[in-house]
Order: sequence, then C-alpha cells, then structure tokens
Amino acid sequence: MWNIKHLWAVSVTLSLVFVTAGWLADQASAATAREIDVSVDVALEEFQKQVGGGKEFLESSKGVLVLPKVLKAGVGFGGEYGEGALRIAGKTEDYYNIASASFGFQFGGQMKTVLLVFMDEEALYKFRTGEGWKAGVDGSVALVTLGAGGSIDTAKIKDPIVGFVFGQKGLMYNLTLEGSKFTKMHK
Repeated sequence: MWNIKHLWAVSVTLSLVFVTAGWLADQASAATAREIDVSVDVALEEFQKQVGGGKEFLESSKGVLVLPKVLKAGVGFGGEYGEGALRIAGKTEDYYNIASASFGFQFGGQMKTVLLVFMDEEALYKFRTGEGWKAGVDGSVALVTLGAGGSIDTAKIKDPIVGFVFGQKGLMYNLTLEGSKFTKMHK
C-alpha cells in the first residue's frame, strides 16, 4: 500500500529525473554543427580502433549516421536523447537527433554511441526522406555483435541497415533501437 512517504519519495525522484533530463537535453541541443562534427570524427575513430575491418566496412556503406553522445536515463520512466550527423562519402550531409521513451524496471543512466550504417541506397533514401524515421516501424536495424577478435565478417552482413552501439567499455550487447525516433535537425 502506498503511503504519503512513498508518494513523496517517488514524486521527488521523478522530478529530479525530469529536471536532469531537461537540463541534459538543453545542453545537448545547444551543440553547434561544428561541435557535432568533431564528436562524430572522434566516434568514428574509436569505432575503427575497436572493430577490426571497421574502416573498410564504413567505406563500403552508402552512408553512416553517427550519434556520438546518446544519454539514456531513467527511474521507472526513462528516455534517451542524442544528436549526430549523417555522413555520405565521408562528408556531413544532415544532422539528426534520436529520442525515445520507456517505462518499466530501470534505474540509472548511461552514455553511449550509436552508429547506423546504411548498406543499401534505397534504405538510405527512405531514411533521409521520411518525416521522423522510427526504428522497427519505418525500417529494421540489425544490431551487430562482434565475433572472436572483435572483427566484422562483411560477407555475412546482408541487412540494409546495420547498427552498432558502444560505450566507454566497448561494444554493448543485448540492446535495441526499436521505437527510437530519428529526426532531421536544421543546424
């Protein structure tokens, strides 16, 4: 049974989460195009360092969306937000953000980097021309886990959109991008 102390503790906790999330979103949205590009460069270097064959894999793609600082936080209710750039042939073409909300058993937060690698021209076109592209609805993303030695077997990757998620401790497993919404920004 809920009593006043429980309700007060829950409301204070949720208030802190929403205030922190709002502050972080303001900080993230304040990033300039130049700041995003620098963060994307660093994330791509880290990816190529961690993943054997990563450079060649990216070069064979039609485009890559890099979201270098995606913050996910929650206490019961949760959300994530981050900004990044779509690179085609190594050049920034557009800027995007990722946002999602969730409900369920969760506590804490994490910072991660998300890469969506477009292996198919049609998938890239649909992504770029859609109004608020949503993973799992507008297109599916195959999240890649690495084999022995941390390398990519490009011969086995046949999906039109391939996703990688990594953090401070390397590539992350058992994650999903389902329900995440990607929206073009004007920078």
